[in-house]
Amino acid sequence: MKLWEKGINPEPAIIEFTAGRDRKTDIALAKWDIIGSMAHVIMLNDVGLILDEERNDLLKALHSLFVCDEEGSLIIEKDVEDIHSQIEKEMASILGVTGKKIHAGRSRNDQVLVDIRLYTREEIDKLSLLVSNLFNRFQSLSGRYKDVLLPGYTHMQPAMVSSFGLWFGAYAECLADDILLLSGARTLNNRNPLGTAAGFGTTLPLNRKLTTELLEFDDLLYNSAYASLSRGKVEMAVASALASLAQTLSRFSMDICLYMSAEFRFIDFPDEYITGSSIMPQKRNPDVFELIRGRTNIIQTLPNEIAMLTSNLPSGYNRDLQLLKQLIFDAFADMKESIEIMLLMLNNIKVRKNITESPLYNTIFSTEEVNRLVKDGIPFRDAYKAVSEMVKNSSFSKTTIKDYHHEGSLGNLCNEEIAKIFKERMKSFKNKTAAEMAEKMMEYVK
Repeated sequence: MKLWEKGINPEPAIIEFTAGRDRKTDIALAKWDIIGSMAHVIMLNDVGLILDEERNDLLKALHSLFVCDEEGSLIIEKDVEDIHSQIEKEMASILGVTGKKIHAGRSRNDQVLVDIRLYTREEIDKLSLLVSNLFNRFQSLSGRYKDVLLPGYTHMQPAMVSSFGLWFGAYAECLADDILLLSGARTLNNRNPLGTAAGFGTTLPLNRKLTTELLEFDDLLYNSAYASLSRGKVEMAVASALASLAQTLSRFSMDICLYMSAEFRFIDFPDEYITGSSIMPQKRNPDVFELIRGRTNIIQTLPNEIAMLTSNLPSGYNRDLQLLKQLIFDAFADMKESIEIMLLMLNNIKVRKNITESPLYNTIFSTEEVNRLVKDGIPFRDAYKAVSEMVKNSSFSKTTIKDYHHEGSLGNLCNEEIAKIFKERMKSFKNKTAAEMAEKMMEYVK
């Protein structure tokens, strides 16, 4: 079944190629296609295009399909092009002529736009909860190990004294900024394209503000032509937010791989959480973090993939845009899996203590000695030269760590302040589930 059929049998190879993976990927959009259709039906009744009885029958039929999807029994049949066609076929099968009325005033263009925006909103909200869990875990580890010293590195060389509290806390604050970008992408995404049809509006008397309210969008996408142009722009914003989050996970994973190495051994995991070699008995491989690093590095290429796919397209719908769905679907899936497995690993991380007792790290205390001399009234540059000479001729002795009191330093991590920032930014993620929205739509059945 093709919604655009005009009595001509298309070449099967053309249909197979143009459908691509839609029959497989579109099932993820099924519940949102149904929710969008329910809102559309309520609006069609509100403007007088369908009768009250037809509205009731259509909503009941759509809700029954929603239940089928929840139970996993709704499928896209082999001869059906996409989820939109499947839903319309099911509706015609259940209600006959009445079932054919649900497409009035919309195109598959605005239909897929609203489906993707509702899907994206839900996926962002789900991801935000996982990010929140990871944030809380980083903060917990930061507090637990705030007094355990760790060599800080620059240029891959021992540089200054750090701590596990500072290290874990740094990645928590990374996530606080990542969640802000995710919130911004959500805001850009949360506008209603339904009713813009193929990008040029319609002569039917639609009430687009009603569907905006029903679907809990923040506002309309007003210009019909822009609704079409926005496809790719929203995906780019989402991809950029995901790429930022991916960078955080990738860099942390690299730190783990480095800190687990035999030369460092700053951290470790129980044997059941690491892998080995088929030939080398001694190997303890951080495969989980290597795969997180690989997956998240791929996600960081997503903005460029979307840019290459969309940057030279003319206005209006072009079939190239169909390829955006799989890119975004896969990125969300990989990101969620990566965070989930990272949480499992961090619940079992082992932190080594007394690392800085090694003479190898004596010189990382040299900056503290410079600062001690400065506090005694010696000009900084003179103090720097004096300590440099001690390091050079191997006469420098390890000093003590104290007086780290300024905001964000070893003795004042400001984790509570960072938590307040994160909590405030999390307020952006608040929409109802698809099931809750379906029940809300059914309140219009009278």
